[in-house]
Amino acid sequence: MKGIILAGGKGTRLYPNTICVSKQLLPIYDKPLIYYSLSVLLLAGIKDILIISTPYDTPNYRKLLGDGSRIGINIEYCVQETPRGLADAFILGEEFIDGGSVCLVLGDNVFYGQHLSALLIKAMNRVSTDGGAAVFGYLVKNPREFGVVEFDKNNKAISIEEKPVHPRSNYAVPGLYFYDNSVVEVAKNVKPSERGEIEITSVNNHYLEHGTLNVMVMGRGMSWLDTGSPKGMHKASSFVKNVQELQGFYISCIEEIAWRRNFITLEQMRSLGLELASTDYGKYIISLAEENKG
Repeated sequence: MKGIILAGGKGTRLYPNTICVSKQLLPIYDKPLIYYSLSVLLLAGIKDILIISTPYDTPNYRKLLGDGSRIGINIEYCVQETPRGLADAFILGEEFIDGGSVCLVLGDNVFYGQHLSALLIKAMNRVSTDGGAAVFGYLVKNPREFGVVEFDKNNKAISIEEKPVHPRSNYAVPGLYFYDNSVVEVAKNVKPSERGEIEITSVNNHYLEHGTLNVMVMGRGMSWLDTGSPKGMHKASSFVKNVQELQGFYISCIEEIAWRRNFITLEQMRSLGLELASTDYGKYIISLAEENKG
């Protein structure tokens, strides 16, 4: 399976912060926001990744992440000239996907939880083996603000709606999706919405109508943080800071995840830490390497 990170858009809700820099390059406490979505793909064991962004911002992502070889993965880039909706990612990424299954994660979502990796792998294996699609359900108090999914006891989706006035459940759909190899053709046949965008909800509804949209529930102990507003950015930064200070390990340290997934060796991870030795982030990587050597 391959992975796509959608990191486009203008981030207007974060102006003036995003007038001259992409939202996904802004910091969430001690690392760029895109590290958090990239870490989701790494936790799932996905090594082939496409980052889609604007003509202005794509060079900055290249500067930050390169071709991914430093952490043992392959990163490619694609320019989205004009925002055309989330599902446009599959059309732009058709050659990259190359007839396989794919995971799409939005670059402004932060996920955290002890069982996150196992849940991701379960979703990936289900789609890779049985086909169809998998979205996630996250219990919220205010479902009217999100896309909402209703599902049965077998975790098959019954309905999915965008910001409904009368929600049929309290489970929001975060920006993380797994699809089989038919998603490109599905996206190509989606009729643009009134705002001229190829909506991800339309793609999900296609799978729903065919009875192949599965829901993976993020239960207790799982956290999903939306960073689409200044308040959301601050909340996510405070969350990361508190967890890291209380528990002593880092959230979404891509070098650590790459090592734990055997994408790089312990010594390679240590070398990456040494490049950042003047920072707490780098010192954490170095200490992790020292603790696990021998």
